[in-house]
Amino acid sequence: MTIEETTDLAACHALRRTVFIEEQAVPEADEMDDQDAHAIHLLARDDGRPVATARLLIKDDIGKIGRVCVLASHRGTGLGATLMRAALDALAARGIRQARLGSQTHAMGFYEKLGFVAEGPVYDDAGIPHRDMALNLK
Repeated sequence: MTIEETTDLAACHALRRTVFIEEQAVPEADEMDDQDAHAIHLLARDDGRPVATARLLIKDDIGKIGRVCVLASHRGTGLGATLMRAALDALAARGIRQARLGSQTHAMGFYEKLGFVAEGPVYDDAGIPHRDMALNLK
């Protein structure tokens, strides 16, 4: 298993299409946006096959982690946590002081185990309840 920064947007988009558009019924117009062009993309591969991805957007000293997804075949293996640690490391290496994300409410416990703290109210994003979360980086 490898996790690397990538410019292979086709692989990242294919994963996001499978998880968000097909599995979770997120409208394609909501999932595929103009932010990809200036984002940092992480891609996890298992024996060369793309299995997970995340997107990092940086503004000033805040990094937003988003579009985090793992194929169903690799969920429950610890890959999601490994991917998130790679994302946090990538942000910290760039001098980012705080990581933020919008968590689907059912996944908040996962992010809390990584040190994220919930902020603000629950809100709707593409028909799915979300809540903002933040983590200060050292």
